[in-house]
Formats: sequence, structure tokens, C-alpha cells
Amino acid sequence: MRFSILPLALVVLPLLEIAVFIIVGRYIGVLPVIGLIFLSSALGGVLLRIQGIGVLRKLSREMDAGRLPARELIHGTMIVLAGLFLLTPGFVTDLLGLLLFIPAVRDAAWLLIKDRIVVTGMFRRTGNEPGSPFEGGDRNDEAGDVIDLDEDEYRREQNPNSPWNRRID
Repeated sequence: MRFSILPLALVVLPLLEIAVFIIVGRYIGVLPVIGLIFLSSALGGVLLRIQGIGVLRKLSREMDAGRLPARELIHGTMIVLAGLFLLTPGFVTDLLGLLLFIPAVRDAAWLLIKDRIVVTGMFRRTGNEPGSPFEGGDRNDEAGDVIDLDEDEYRREQNPNSPWNRRID
């Protein structure tokens, strides 16, 4: 039987947040705690926007170069998670969110999980990347996209079995 940490986290995390609220509230007071909660939410939104745009640029560069942008996708996911943590009221989630905004922490997390990620599907090169035989060409110039047929090699007729040709009465 596989143990999932998510149900445990959904129970323990709110209890831990309440305990930290009480402890911090005793030292600095209720109003400063509420102010810190709003400040951390605003900070989360700003950091999410700044770092999110940076990751989107890196993602675009990797795809333009014809490389699979797995690292950038994971970094982007961690930045979104960090922003959600900072938007969630609580000091524990704020700490987790701030840690995930640090690129070195994201790189360490990437090193831990990169061998567990399996990419399925097909990643297609555009033919416009440097070194490609179609460099600077159009996508339709790729050998796999163009099939040249003579007039006697094809015909146009409607398929009577096509669901697009059926009438609804």
C-alpha cells in the first residue's frame, strides 16, 4: 500500500499554521500579524509576476533552440506553487513559498526530481533552429510536412460514412 503525504499535509499544515499564528501573535500582537499576512500576499503576487515572466522567457528560448524545456517547466511549476504558498495565509506556507522563489532551491529540487520525470509524446523541431538543414526556412519546407502528388494520385469525393456529412433530423 502506497502512503500519500497529501492527506496528512492537509490536516497537519492548518494546525501548524494556527500554532505559529498564536506564537507569533503573542510576541508582536494581532494587528502586526494581520499586516504581515497581507504583506506576504502582496509580495507573493509581485514575485510571481517578476520570476514568472523570466521563466517564460527561458522556456521560449529553449523551445526556439529545439530543446525540451523540462527544467524550465518544473521551475515554472515551482514558481506558481511558491506564489500560491505566499498567497495562502500563514507563516509556514510563506516560508515554503519564499524558499521556492530562490533559484538555488529550485535547482536543488530539480536535481532531486529530474530523474523521476518521464516525457511522453513527441517533441517536434521546427526546422528553424541553427544548424538545421531548413534554417531560416518555413515550417512547411520540412520534408515530413510536404507530400507532392500528381493529379492522378488523388481524387476529391465526399465520404458517405463521414460523421460530418450526416444530417440531423
